[in-house]
Amino acid sequence: MTIRTATVDDVERLLEIYAYYVENTAITFECETPSVGDFGRRIQATLTSGYPYLVVEDEGSIQGYAYAGPFVGREAYRHSCELSIYLHHDARKRGYGRALYEALEQRLEAMGILNLYACIGDPIEEDEYLTRNSEHFHAHLGFQKVGTFHKCGRKFDRWYNMIWMEKFIGTHDEARG
Repeated sequence: MTIRTATVDDVERLLEIYAYYVENTAITFECETPSVGDFGRRIQATLTSGYPYLVVEDEGSIQGYAYAGPFVGREAYRHSCELSIYLHHDARKRGYGRALYEALEQRLEAMGILNLYACIGDPIEEDEYLTRNSEHFHAHLGFQKVGTFHKCGRKFDRWYNMIWMEKFIGTHDEARG
């Protein structure tokens, strides 16, 4: 298993992984798969903003990706960021997610990030489009649920909640800039 920074050459494979979730799940509340160009611009925007965008490869094949971005986008939030992770739908339970998040955390901590946030689709009742697997995965990695937005997303003619989970990866001392 290798973890590395995403490149422009990875766009089609990353979009292939993401498209599955757009088209078949309520894990993302995005309802239409973005174009290759739009998706590439998203990746480039993350990389040029200085945040990490990582892929995990196994035997030369990309199995998933994770990235971080600003939380809210105002200066006072500079020690916080939002994370996203997507694994190929056949690549779960192999340690790829943990490996990606551990690598992401190391890079973010080096940037002075202290708070990690994950915005997660949450089923009112589990169904074929959304389970609580993402919540359980994040909890297993030390995230805690800090809030719920009720019936805020509608996909596949159903309402879904959204939760926020949080993890601290550094100390909040008064001397931080």
